[in-house]
Amino acid sequence: MNEMKECPLCKSKEFSPYLETRDYFFSGEEFNLVQCSACRFVFTNPRPEDDHLEHYYKSEEYLSHKNKLNNLKDFLYKFAKTIGIKNKFGLVKTLSVKNTGKILDYGSATGDLLAYFKKKNWQVAGLELNEEARKKSIEKHQIKVYSEKSELLGQQFDIISLWHVLEHISDLEETMKCLYGCLDKDGILIIAVPNINSWDASFYGKYWAALDTPRHLYHFNKHSFKKLAENFGFRLRNIKPLVFDAYFISLLSEKYKRGFYHYPMAFINGFKSNIKARQNMNYSSLIYILKKL
Repeated sequence: MNEMKECPLCKSKEFSPYLETRDYFFSGEEFNLVQCSACRFVFTNPRPEDDHLEHYYKSEEYLSHKNKLNNLKDFLYKFAKTIGIKNKFGLVKTLSVKNTGKILDYGSATGDLLAYFKKKNWQVAGLELNEEARKKSIEKHQIKVYSEKSELLGQQFDIISLWHVLEHISDLEETMKCLYGCLDKDGILIIAVPNINSWDASFYGKYWAALDTPRHLYHFNKHSFKKLAENFGFRLRNIKPLVFDAYFISLLSEKYKRGFYHYPMAFINGFKSNIKARQNMNYSSLIYILKKL
């Protein structure tokens, strides 16, 4: 295990225990979350060594890399994903001054989002570390997908998006520098991550599915994400919610807590979380829209 000696955000060496949880999704192993005493950032510590992290993704149930429909949960995920792709395109359309341009999806999985942009005449590229997902996206959609961020050096994009990716990346500092270097001076960076200050995070506690230890290494709120952005030369332009996430995360959390998918309760708690978030923008997941300073 890799024990972090300093905060990934402010480099403070003083932490306090935040929460004890486990990998309810795959391994059943126990993990700890700590909070930085200086900046209050929450992160998984200790965490598996980088060369062992891949082990925790080797499950047939890992939805971001599979397209089979085995049950109602998978159907709902697929339905939400289809709507989500259209909403993501609509968001980019409202943010971009151009009707088309160059977009990089960092953590592009099986390439479905990029395929949609390609149909709308955008120049598309992806970066995906998972070999199986990368192969599927290339074969199915005929799009360019890189396997390492070093391959992006010297390239510039109008839009760079990371949809539930940043919380997985161990080399946070190098990645943020890479994103800055690859973004056009007038470009837009879109990053979506879970929000540990959401109502459903508080309600489910150690069972909250978006903790997803050890795959999720960092657990952001609005304050910590804004600090991260500013640390690497970005200005936070806007924050928007991912409303569907509250329902799906609540459904998985119900499974972890009860041992089965309690659909009615997941709907009630997802709805409750979204209603409460209207007061303070603390939705289950948030989209951060960034530009260079």
